[in-house]
Amino acid sequence: MSAEISDLYRSLTVVADGMEVAHPDLVRRRADRRARIRVAGTAVAVAVLIGGVAVGGRLALSTDGSAPLPPPADTPGPPPTSSTPRPSPSVSPTLSTSRSSTPATSTSVGRPPASATGPAAARPPTSIPDRAFFRLAAANERGLESWATSAMLPPLCGAGYPSNSAVVQRRGRFLAYKKPEQPAESVPDGSYRHTITIYRSGRADDALRELRQAVRDCPTQKQSDDARTWRQRLLTSGEYGDESVLFEMRSPYPDGMGEPGADEVRLVRAVRIGDVVTVLWEQGWESTTAERAQVDADSRRAVAAIENWLD
Repeated sequence: MSAEISDLYRSLTVVADGMEVAHPDLVRRRADRRARIRVAGTAVAVAVLIGGVAVGGRLALSTDGSAPLPPPADTPGPPPTSSTPRPSPSVSPTLSTSRSSTPATSTSVGRPPASATGPAAARPPTSIPDRAFFRLAAANERGLESWATSAMLPPLCGAGYPSNSAVVQRRGRFLAYKKPEQPAESVPDGSYRHTITIYRSGRADDALRELRQAVRDCPTQKQSDDARTWRQRLLTSGEYGDESVLFEMRSPYPDGMGEPGADEVRLVRAVRIGDVVTVLWEQGWESTTAERAQVDADSRRAVAAIENWLD
């Protein structure tokens, strides 16, 4: 071995003795970390490659006539046109999309506001034409009829009706009727005091409520022109118009009149149709007594005539 090579070995020994040799465990950990870094880098590269292939495939499909791809989520949309309302800066975007203020309902002068479930109610009429009054059935016609201005209801212990202050117009008439089996020129079998009243909007139901109470408050009374005692009571009226009230007035016949031991009966029915009230007061004829079937039939005719008029 030459002297130069020997000098080189000695130099190497000196350098090696001055360096600290790493522990074997530390060497293995460093090698493992380098390996993980290489694996992670390889996975990222593969993911990028796959993503590029997928995007390229979708672009290729869109060029073949299929639906175009939607823009990325962060792509800004087209600027708003002049017809698109811009939200006010002072209004929260959340409130403007989830809640809306209710506009105030405007109503025309003289017309009631529309309800939440339908159109505005029709205004009540202001006058009563002749055609609002019903005609008797041909078999009941007697040919005795006239316009009248007498009381709409019999006196009931002096009852007052505050709803009279809301009357727009009232018209009344008198008419007699006969039974179908009687000849045309026979004596009538009964008669009516028939009235029609228009009330201001919403007050017609007050009139029927007051009438019910007046009958309850007057179970018995004596008429000023009659010494007999009359008994009043409410009856089940049945379905007529929007609502109705039926009551009877009952008193024994005077001596020598009517059937012995029998009662004379008068029937009164008031029917409301909207803001209109019609009253049929059966008054008899020469001590006859009212028959419920006849009053019911004529009540239906009276309601039909008013409904045809109001339509």
